Amino acid sequence: MRLATIILLSAMMVPIAYGQYGFEPYHRQSDLLPSSPGSLRYGLNGFTNPAILTYVRSFDFNYTWTSQDALQDSEYSRWGAFAGFNQFGFGAMQQDLAGEEVTDYRIGWADGNKTFSTGFSYGWSTGNTDFFQRASVWNFGLLYRPLRYLSLGAVGTQVVGSDSKQLVVDFAVRPFGDEKITAFGDFAMTREQRFADATWSAGLVAEPIGGLRLIGRYFDTEAITVGVQLGLGGVGYSQHGLIDPDGDYQYSTYSIRIGDIDRNVLRFLEPQNKYLKMNMFGGLAYQRYKLFDDRSTLYEVLDNIDAAKEDDAIAGIAMNLSGMRANREMMWEIRERLADFKKSGKRVVIFIDRVGIDGYHLASVADHIVLDPTGMIALEGYIKGRTFFSGTLEKIGIGFDEWRFFKYKSAVESYSRESMSDADKEQRKALLDANWRLASSDINEGRGIDQAKLSSLMNERMILMASQALEEQLVDTLARWDDADDVLEALEMRSVSTKSRNMLERYVAPYDNRWGEEPKIAIVYALGACAMDDGIKARSLVKTVQAVARNSKIEAVVFRVDSPGGDGMASDIVAEALKECAEKKPVVVSQGYVAASGGYWLSMYADTIVAAPHTITGSIGVIGGWVYNKEFKEKLGLTTDHVKIGEHADLLFGAQLPLIGLTLPDRNLNDAEKARMKTAILGMYDEFVGKVAEGRSMQKADVEKIAQGRVWSGYDAKENGLVDELGGLYEAIHIARAMAGIEEDEDVQVIQLPEPGLLNFSMFTPSLIGADIEDDPFYQFMKLRMEQNGYPLPMLPYDMMEPEMLDTGL
Repeated sequence: MRLATIILLSAMMVPIAYGQYGFEPYHRQSDLLPSSPGSLRYGLNGFTNPAILTYVRSFDFNYTWTSQDALQDSEYSRWGAFAGFNQFGFGAMQQDLAGEEVTDYRIGWADGNKTFSTGFSYGWSTGNTDFFQRASVWNFGLLYRPLRYLSLGAVGTQVVGSDSKQLVVDFAVRPFGDEKITAFGDFAMTREQRFADATWSAGLVAEPIGGLRLIGRYFDTEAITVGVQLGLGGVGYSQHGLIDPDGDYQYSTYSIRIGDIDRNVLRFLEPQNKYLKMNMFGGLAYQRYKLFDDRSTLYEVLDNIDAAKEDDAIAGIAMNLSGMRANREMMWEIRERLADFKKSGKRVVIFIDRVGIDGYHLASVADHIVLDPTGMIALEGYIKGRTFFSGTLEKIGIGFDEWRFFKYKSAVESYSRESMSDADKEQRKALLDANWRLASSDINEGRGIDQAKLSSLMNERMILMASQALEEQLVDTLARWDDADDVLEALEMRSVSTKSRNMLERYVAPYDNRWGEEPKIAIVYALGACAMDDGIKARSLVKTVQAVARNSKIEAVVFRVDSPGGDGMASDIVAEALKECAEKKPVVVSQGYVAASGGYWLSMYADTIVAAPHTITGSIGVIGGWVYNKEFKEKLGLTTDHVKIGEHADLLFGAQLPLIGLTLPDRNLNDAEKARMKTAILGMYDEFVGKVAEGRSMQKADVEKIAQGRVWSGYDAKENGLVDELGGLYEAIHIARAMAGIEEDEDVQVIQLPEPGLLNFSMFTPSLIGADIEDDPFYQFMKLRMEQNGYPLPMLPYDMMEPEMLDTGL
């Protein structure tokens, strides 16, 4: 498309017979345009170069006029009205000269992106078209901004039914890559002109303060224009005047603009008394459905906090934790962003009503904690336990055979034992120690409550009602979220206003703040059990990773893993796709609440692995098991029969259970079959260890020392080399951009994949028991176990996942 456009524009200048213009030459319109169209916002909303309309995303209207007695001895005036919206533009320009009048109209459209766009417009005229030599015209334009430092534009004009043509080429340079200084120039030649007779101009736009632009332009006629433009957000005003070669005043042009957001010259006068109010009620997800889903997402919350930090009008953040549902890893990430926000000297105020230790851990980052007068704080501590089903399975006639060959690989203990093994207790206690270590340290830093006092409150008081929490200095004020404005004004000792997330400066910045496309970083989510068509949906996830690897515009990948593992094949095909992707661009893994077993398999080939201090990771191990019928089908009155060819053909044969559609094998494995399964499990384990050694640049023997199915906290995983950095999703993005060589002050565009679904159709599905059984983690685990019955599985126990994990994805 680019080549075809360039050829078309060039062809317009092929020598043909001389004719009248049929249009007003480009530089004669300069009394309404203080600079070349590609150098300053949207030109005249596509009137001069329709390709620039690709930057016009919301309504923008510009009315421009010249002084009436401009040309001394000749009565002359000109005005223009130019509107743009969503890549479309319409303009009208009228001029009066010596009592004659003509109005030129153009309607245009553009397509493309911020790097390259093309556009076309159709123009016609009314009035004394013979006097002004007007005819209908087609305009074809292009705009190419390969870098944030450079803009190149070209427009070809073709008169309908005539050979008359014009080519305009313009360029602009931003030496610092931003709007502070812009140098520009343009060149125009009609078909009727020789190259030596072509017209040109050059100039400079300086913007010392956002929204205040000083413009100077020099023409080949030795005339100059000087002007000033004021941006005031949704409105603007500009004025420029022309001085002829003799230094005499010629005319002034004035312009009023309304609509699209511009930088605001008065922004520095805006009082820094606004608070960003963030109501965290509801579930916190990674992605939300496109329709009927009002949950917040983790990235959105983190980015809102960071955007508020950079917004000069923001004095603080007021956050309401009432009704918030999120796992403790997500809450820690929000806490870290708020701590970073406070470094800018701004205030954090958090409102709570009923919180446990995880909620209070998050709230402790605040400068001021506000507790509902009837609320309470429950410092219950931390616990990890299990429910065991071996007795239940025995009673209902289902047999379960555990194939466990590694000390810490406890995924199926719930079905083979009546209590936790010593190894499982050991690793779970270590995870609790990490939780306590993190929370007690952060609470001490945020509230000045040392570990001894916190431990005493937890063990001796546990539940503190509002007045008790205030007395113990766990909170600072008793009030409700409904009274937030009054609380904030009392804290600030001045009037306070609030600002919504969508009105933060980062999100309302002019679309042309930066020329060209921002560098792109992709966040790719792998959420849920590792399975081919459920959970992480490995079959389609591989295609997403491969598409990201091929996309040259995506400069780095952050692969967010929140998975307890599952099917080793599902983990491996995605890991191999990531390995190939990492050969083309940086890949950083961000581990969420749990990224262990098959979840760690997904992570191991990344350039860098980032985990939270209390992420559950590692669990390099494989386990197997066999669910089979003892008396269950007989108790249900089911019978089976079969014929077969092959000694082991009946291994997976059994009664198909009603309603749930799963098959319960009729028999257990014999000794020879069990021996083969042991070989398969040990083989997969050896492969797993070898792949981790390769991905982490470790010796296989060193991986073996920290494997055996052992889960680790992020703290310990960093110590033993399984992860590289402690941090969350936002830290992973910063690492990825640094690895891609993206400058710290350069904006990036974050895209999140896979694309979320349209809506959650399960919300329309009736449930007989008041909850969707398919959302139950026990059901999900048993379904996976039955579907993968007998297969070696790199996976964690389902009870390693907190209930809040069910709200973290689609």
